[in-house]
Amino acid sequence: MEAISLSERVRNAMARIDAAAQRIEAAANAPRPESGPPSGPGSDPELEARYAELQREAGEALQQIDRLIGTLER
Repeated sequence: MEAISLSERVRNAMARIDAAAQRIEAAANAPRPESGPPSGPGSDPELEARYAELQREAGEALQQIDRLIGTLER
């Protein structure tokens, strides 16, 4: 089994991040059903807390990626 270089691992990670961002964008732009439970702010505090936690985690991951890319560019 051949070892994967750091730059290849970074390219693979960036491709996965790009694919995930495209899925997120598609989901955000998808039509929402008119009926169902309320979906406005404050309608599900537990879901909103989880969303905020995921945003924080995503921000931390992006900072790590930025640092890694900065290290590779030196």
